[in-house]
Amino acid sequence: MAEQEEQPIAGRSLTGQAVALARLLHHECTSLLRLYTERETFLSSYTPDGKRLVSASPESEEPSTEEQVHLLHSALRQCLGLLHRVIQKEEEEWGKLEDEYESMRKNVRARLEHLLYSTKGLVETDGTNLEVTPDNQCNEETDGSGGVFGFKLWTYQVLLELIHWSDHAAKTLHVLHTEREGAEEA
Repeated sequence: MAEQEEQPIAGRSLTGQAVALARLLHHECTSLLRLYTERETFLSSYTPDGKRLVSASPESEEPSTEEQVHLLHSALRQCLGLLHRVIQKEEEEWGKLEDEYESMRKNVRARLEHLLYSTKGLVETDGTNLEVTPDNQCNEETDGSGGVFGFKLWTYQVLLELIHWSDHAAKTLHVLHTEREGAEEA
């Protein structure tokens, strides 16, 4: 996605907008998972092992809110990289489909990219340079060794990661908003 300019919403601060965007992303990620489990019905009885695909380790024991947003930005880049990999593998396996799931998947990708630009704008300084491109360090096996079934389970885990990190984004950005704006606007 080309460099986007932040278009402020009248009456709402940039942090307030980022909180609203993260909440919307979380809602859409939840909808995407629902659509996926409707399509892959065997997943209704599947419980993942709880292992995280995405991690963001703080450098200090108690990072400041701004440091937490930096970590969040890194985690969101990893999520975007995983989502790009899911899209690529699904298109290789099944081609482009024109259904509600694919439409929602495109919305989630665009919203996640927009959230990356928003978090970058909130915490980037002259001394830091935050990337907004997908982090393609995919630690999970997606080369087909688990077959189609393994890929579907992995996709499910990626969607769970998107839900987790979009919820974490909404909470972390709300704290940042409260600290900066001193209000509960968002």
